[in-house]
Amino acid sequence: MKTIGLIGGMSWESTASYYQVINQGIKQQLGGFHSAKIVLVSVDFAEIEKLQQVGDWQKMALILSKAAQDIESAGADFFLICTNTMHKVAEQVQQAVNIPLLHIADATGEKLTENKITKVALLGTKFTMQQPFYKDRLMAKYKLTVHTPSDSEQEIIHRVIYQELCLGVVEQKSRNEYLNIIDRLTNKGAQGIILGCTEIGLLVNKTHTTHPLFDTAFIHAKMAVKKSLS
Repeated sequence: MKTIGLIGGMSWESTASYYQVINQGIKQQLGGFHSAKIVLVSVDFAEIEKLQQVGDWQKMALILSKAAQDIESAGADFFLICTNTMHKVAEQVQQAVNIPLLHIADATGEKLTENKITKVALLGTKFTMQQPFYKDRLMAKYKLTVHTPSDSEQEIIHRVIYQELCLGVVEQKSRNEYLNIIDRLTNKGAQGIILGCTEIGLLVNKTHTTHPLFDTAFIHAKMAVKKSLS
């Protein structure tokens, strides 16, 4: 079994999901008392969130690069950044270490391809929905058509992530707003919905809608299990 490195804390609520899904996956595959070999470095999200607001991505890259170096020094064989938005600096972080990064967009793209999905809608933070680092990778590498919500819908999605989900707050009103947005995007032709922020799965899952949802945190964690046992 390979040792999995996790850069977490962005937010810790979704990082807890990674830890749970990875360990459940290892136990399912190996049985008995088996659990995952994990090195976790958890950053202070308050620092990251402040830097996001002022757009200081270089400083964020330095913080995550240091975390990746600590993970490598602790013996991890590969690592994950447990958030979609911070993959904006994935290339810089990868360059700081010798162990490979398991990119969340690649995990998601492979899962969509496996399910023969070609047109998707992307929900996430404004950074993920509006900037090219995530969408372009899906389009170029996996030949996907990626739609994003309207500006007003993006405001709702972003606000709920930062003002509720990242603080551990799950509100039925917000779930209803998300489900309405998902309905509209599906009616416009989306074959699947990417839950492109690792907190969204805390609010919306397959028990709430019949539309195909692709929870990036879950998909990313399951790919880590597969790689750990490969």
